[in-house]
Amino acid sequence: MAGDAASPDPLLVAASAMVFVDEPGAPILEVEDLRHLLDVLRLRPGQAVVASDGRGAWVPCRVAASAAGGARRADPSTVLEVVGEVVRVPAAEPSLTVAFAPVKGDRPEWVVQKLTELGVDRIVPLRTSRSVVRWDGERALRAGERLRRVAREAAAQCRRSWLPEIAPISSVGDLSALTAHEGRSVALAHPGGPRPTLRTPVIAIGPEGGWDDDELGRVGRTVGLGPTVLRAETAALMAGALLTGLRSAVVGPLA
Repeated sequence: MAGDAASPDPLLVAASAMVFVDEPGAPILEVEDLRHLLDVLRLRPGQAVVASDGRGAWVPCRVAASAAGGARRADPSTVLEVVGEVVRVPAAEPSLTVAFAPVKGDRPEWVVQKLTELGVDRIVPLRTSRSVVRWDGERALRAGERLRRVAREAAAQCRRSWLPEIAPISSVGDLSALTAHEGRSVALAHPGGPRPTLRTPVIAIGPEGGWDDDELGRVGRTVGLGPTVLRAETAALMAGALLTGLRSAVVGPLA
């Protein structure tokens, strides 16, 4: 059964929780999700839960009677009973990407959380010439895992059946090459640039110190995000909100 990508299904909204599984038609919970449902949320038999594969398919379920004893006694393969058809939601078009240079503290996690809630399809941490925070080697791998976990939790909270892609840490050159290969255009957020449009569905946000001349020259396209100077994390959120808002309003040719 096909769903509508533009508006959430009432079953999604009404469910007590959403979890991600490999096969929605036969949901088997991961240990962390099992504990979250039964020990943290304290869901009881009969309560509604949605199981999704993170690739657009989801199915309504209910907590089974066998879950009454809590996570320690529950079988991850029988906790959820499927009570409806699998719904398949088409991916929204065009696909949207926001890339950003991480800043200090927990702001990168906040950016990924909010971009996921907005509906951005790909999120790319950037390594730039003027970056203060640098993720390399093992640190980059740990950061990527952390951001994917944040995206998964945010997608479950906002009932999003398509998980965003969290790309590896990339340079501006990497991002330009990737988008060129996909036939899409990237623009750098920069003061004085024109308004974003869906003809450039990839926006990159630089560090607090801005882009250097080489990065600006390599991409060649810029977009403005308003009349004020924004913090890097605010600019990433603004870029995501503008792109997803434009996509929601599109009827016919791209704006």
